[in-house]
Amino acid sequence: MPGFRKYAATVAIFATGLYLALLIAVFGVISLLADIEVIADPRAGELAGPIATAAATAVMIGCLLPIALRIPESRQRVAPLTALGIGVAAYLAWSLFAAFAYLFGRGDPVGALIFFGGLVTGPFAISAGIIAFVIALLFMLVLASRVGDRGRPRWPWEKWDDD
Repeated sequence: MPGFRKYAATVAIFATGLYLALLIAVFGVISLLADIEVIADPRAGELAGPIATAAATAVMIGCLLPIALRIPESRQRVAPLTALGIGVAAYLAWSLFAAFAYLFGRGDPVGALIFFGGLVTGPFAISAGIIAFVIALLFMLVLASRVGDRGRPRWPWEKWDDD
């Protein structure tokens, strides 16, 4: 794997880790400040939240890795519409997989649809999408601003060839 692709894949993995960490932190803060549960319906089961979070995180890595591995270094750009698409995909993945967990846990399709409707308009799904959008934008910015063949920035005392 060439140097840039290895660098880009590493940044994609760390960006996904940052997404997961921010998602958990923001969910905790929203839950604490608004005094609501992330998955408010106890009939959804204990795994609905973790399944939904894992799905949104999988969407992030599934969208960031192709950007990192398929787009050449010279063509890396900040694409706000692509980042918006990643945010919408994470938003929908979080909501849909929580509703699927409800459906498979309860076996009630109408209840799962109502549960999905409550999730889509709730602050947790919206924050999952917003965080994904911001992380995707920052990821693209980091890749587009890569120094390239010149290497890493050097301190003045490291520049031996300037004398």
